[in-house]
Amino acid sequence: MSLHGLLDAVVKDAALAEAIRAAADGNRMHVDLVGPPAARPFAVAALARDTGRPVLAVTATGREAEDLAAALRSLLPAEGIVEYPSWETLPHERLSPRSDTVGRRLAVLRRLT
Repeated sequence: MSLHGLLDAVVKDAALAEAIRAAADGNRMHVDLVGPPAARPFAVAALARDTGRPVLAVTATGREAEDLAAALRSLLPAEGIVEYPSWETLPHERLSPRSDTVGRRLAVLRRLT
């Protein structure tokens, strides 16, 4: 389901509009925003859409990243959303991640360059 129209209503918030202006002017390399979890997809989508710059959203867990990516796909064109998959193994384990995970990670990095 597309929620593109809802994004237009959310960006009218003064604080979010100021963050978008700060990111769009090109003088700031990053913008830190603090807000409720439900507002995160809207803030990320607004920054991506209105600044025309790539946006990197960092989450605490892989599940949060999946949820954020799914929410962003309802606000922005799906082809513009990519998720950097977690490594799946702990640093002290003698296991390698699955080859498809390594391939997906490389594809995201290649796309960022």
